[in-house]
Amino acid sequence: MMTVDSPHIICINPWIHDFAAYDFWAKPLGLLSLAAVLRTHGVRVSYVDCLDRFHPKADHPGYSADGRGPYRKTPIPAPKPLADVPARFSRYGIDPRWLAADLASAGRPDLVLVTSLMTYWYTGVAETIAAVKRLYPDAPVLLGGIYATLLPEHALAHTGADEVLPGPAEATIFRAIEKYAGFSCRPDFDPADIDAFPYPAFDLQSEIPYVPLLTARGCPNRCAYCASHVLQPRRMRCLPENAAAEIAYWHDRFGVRNFAFYDDALLADAEDHAIPLLERIAAMKKDLSFHTPNALHVRPITSKIADLMVKAGFATLRLGLETADGKNRELDDKVRHEEFVRAARLLLEAGVDEKRIGAYLLVGLPGQDLSSVEASIDTVKKCGIRPVLAYYTPIPRTRMWAAACRASRYDLAAEPLFTNNSLMPCMPEYDRPLINRLKQRASAA
Repeated sequence: MMTVDSPHIICINPWIHDFAAYDFWAKPLGLLSLAAVLRTHGVRVSYVDCLDRFHPKADHPGYSADGRGPYRKTPIPAPKPLADVPARFSRYGIDPRWLAADLASAGRPDLVLVTSLMTYWYTGVAETIAAVKRLYPDAPVLLGGIYATLLPEHALAHTGADEVLPGPAEATIFRAIEKYAGFSCRPDFDPADIDAFPYPAFDLQSEIPYVPLLTARGCPNRCAYCASHVLQPRRMRCLPENAAAEIAYWHDRFGVRNFAFYDDALLADAEDHAIPLLERIAAMKKDLSFHTPNALHVRPITSKIADLMVKAGFATLRLGLETADGKNRELDDKVRHEEFVRAARLLLEAGVDEKRIGAYLLVGLPGQDLSSVEASIDTVKKCGIRPVLAYYTPIPRTRMWAAACRASRYDLAAEPLFTNNSLMPCMPEYDRPLINRLKQRASAA
């Protein structure tokens, strides 16, 4: 219960600075989970979303059928390292005047928490923190999230944050609150038990067009291009009945129909986790749609799982193929060619709309011959599903990072802006005609 001594904390989802950005079921799940934890411990929490598509002052884009939609976009000068890139650079999100008004309306905070995602979006984080400091110069600002975890020293030096909190914040936030706000309390839950967490504070949003779900943290795989094991070293999994209860809660209380699984390995240990969860969802017989923007591992897919996905209402499926040229053992060991072909067949036979199934193909890997991507595109199409080009982003602290740095025409280690996948940073040069040809080949019927 909050008291007059309860601290006031503003949680902020910052602007994005980039050449392109779109709301593909993208919400700051970690920040909103932390906001929920703080509320249950007597902290007064305000939430400011710089990416709010439904801001009261915005021309609302409205809901798409699956909850996705475009961010508000404002052209801005590109940072100096990107000044020569022949593409328009923009701020994605609300007008700066709206942010200032939202911050003023929230009231003076004792502490400000800002999250972060891509390492090359740090200039948007810095602009957000600067806006906070203009209005509340004495309020301490703490930065967490993916960028803060992967590059904490850079984040501290380049964003204006007073302190960086790398890693899962539940382990450090209470000490930080005591340090900066003088409010002492002991966590009344086990941070190592995912079932002990309250539901994320999605109710703080202007609208809830969809709800992200995270039924397990961490990933059992160690793919060369992925930092999941760095961001969440310990795998934790919730009980299927608790995950199903959360889905029912958001649908029954707030009318949410669209849910996006954020799990890195939703189908791992399927007999104990995904299958009982899918059975519970199907038994609800509610009008729900589920989406998997993070790639599903192909190997565990069986006819039973495919059938359950259809009965549960899975509307958008993304499969992790990465390459189909026979060399993907160098990247990961999630899928072999014959397993992918089998999984695609099972999903189609179960009745999944072929237009709603896509297979991610990585483009722009260190040393990759992009002409080989054409063969991968053709392989996916022969299976009757859609190839989805995923442009490679070099990520610090992954196994592929050293190779990416060697292959890149940029100094990736010195400047995170150069890891932007729009640059295709690990190609010897940006081959626009070839990239366009790949896009056309992937999208052709």
